[in-house]
Amino acid sequence: MNDILPPADQILASLGQAAFVWDIAADKIIWSEHVAAVFPDIPRERLATAAEFSKLIEPQPSVRSDALASPAAQSPDGAPYRIEYGVRANTSAQVQWIEETGCWFVGPDGRPARAHGIVRVNNERHARDEQLLKLSQNDPLTGELNRTHLIASLAEVIEEAMRFRTNCAFMLIGIDHLARINDAFGFDVADAVICEVAGRIRARLRGGDVLGRFSGNKFGLVLKNCTIDDMSVAAERFLAAIRDEVVPTRSGPVSVTASIGGVTVPRYARSADEAINRAQETLEACKSRRAGSFALWRPNVERDAQRRVNIRVTDEIVTALNERRITMAFEPVVSAKARDAAFYECLVRMEQDDGQVLLAPDIVPVAERLGLIRLVDHRVLELVVAELAGSPQVELSLNISPDTTMDPDWWTSIETLMRAHPGVGERLIVEITETVAIQNVEDVRGFVTRLKNFGSRIAIDDFGAGYTSFRNLRKLGVDIVKIDGAFVQNIARSADDRAFVQTLIDLARRLDIKTVAEWVQDEEAAGMLCDWGCDYIQGRLIGLASLRRPWQRPAEAVVPAAG
Repeated sequence: MNDILPPADQILASLGQAAFVWDIAADKIIWSEHVAAVFPDIPRERLATAAEFSKLIEPQPSVRSDALASPAAQSPDGAPYRIEYGVRANTSAQVQWIEETGCWFVGPDGRPARAHGIVRVNNERHARDEQLLKLSQNDPLTGELNRTHLIASLAEVIEEAMRFRTNCAFMLIGIDHLARINDAFGFDVADAVICEVAGRIRARLRGGDVLGRFSGNKFGLVLKNCTIDDMSVAAERFLAAIRDEVVPTRSGPVSVTASIGGVTVPRYARSADEAINRAQETLEACKSRRAGSFALWRPNVERDAQRRVNIRVTDEIVTALNERRITMAFEPVVSAKARDAAFYECLVRMEQDDGQVLLAPDIVPVAERLGLIRLVDHRVLELVVAELAGSPQVELSLNISPDTTMDPDWWTSIETLMRAHPGVGERLIVEITETVAIQNVEDVRGFVTRLKNFGSRIAIDDFGAGYTSFRNLRKLGVDIVKIDGAFVQNIARSADDRAFVQTLIDLARRLDIKTVAEWVQDEEAAGMLCDWGCDYIQGRLIGLASLRRPWQRPAEAVVPAAG
């Protein structure tokens, strides 16, 4: 082996690099003169052989020999390689990151025989790569793990806990009312609150626990070797750290609380998805019940049974929509004096496979809870417009859910249908609940205006059950008020109900708003309502909802006025 180094040695030294020739078979490494520029704190004897040199390398001591494992080209040029590794003389020394570029050659036996190459210090590039890796793994605001890597860590901990049969926990910590802080102080203050909360949680973690930012106002915690009792103690420690001291911000001190939902793993969650879902479910229940507290997920037979029912009913409703088994029943609303039909309220029905028919109270609450009510409302709108188009002498009303009032797709449908059937809008009454009118006066105002542009009328359903003021009714431009039947059905026996209903009718008349009394059971109640000036009545006395079209019945089927 030639021990004479090339003249390029001096050039390499000026660049902070060193060259080497490695006799692999003899395990001998010859370095250029200025190798100390690359390895300043390492004695030459520890660089003389690959065996000694590998003891200085981390994190993988065999990285140099592993580079020779790929098949070499059987040519004079050999096989090039490039590797990176850290080197330090002892555990207390700082790691020097080295980039090694070389080429190795096979001997007569076909095995690696020698290699030569260049090494240089590459701390800056390694630091840059480490920073990029950190940015890809950590939340940029708090510096904690981002959601992706938090979930990956949770999955690893669950797998490890199942393998070694240990108890762990997963918590979701949600900052309460962060939206209010955003509105009151601005997003920069809210960000400061998020960072401060993260720091307070981090300061109270044990070694080995994992913290990450799960979403805008939520942090995820993976607590290793944690029993149920340990989790309760830890949760109170975190809650106290967040609430006991105000958060200083540049806009002044802000008082903050948090709520926690937790689940033990793998006892009650055997996957990351399951742990997250159950922790989120518990956190939301905790916030709605008592913000600023901790709740632990536990099995619940009734809840699980209800979910199975929800799944079944969801499938039934979607199938019924696809198979056109959503239909309507029609309930007459008549003049309180003459008892002639003014319009008909359309009530949703669902035909089941066994021939049974589900009523609106069986369908609507479930559809609203499961997020299917918009689909149902779309179908009912199509059916109502078809009825109006086919029966030009009829006026119909339909109920829509709160969600539908803000649904742009519903607007697209109604505008398309109205243009396709001119004049239909003038015979359509849309009923919205009093709750919607209370909570979203301005939004509902736009909804009402658009409907009125088609000539439609607006009715407030179940009026009296909430707290809508008549000032809001006038502001919204409501045409009809339907008085909640709970007050109407007992007016013959309850002085309070009589006073309430009579007052509503009188105020509505003064504002030129028509009134409908629901749940009229008998002639005595109908007579009172007529005397008080109620415009329309509906209920058992007049006739309940029917799947048949009442306007096609003989005229004598209409209930005559008393007397």
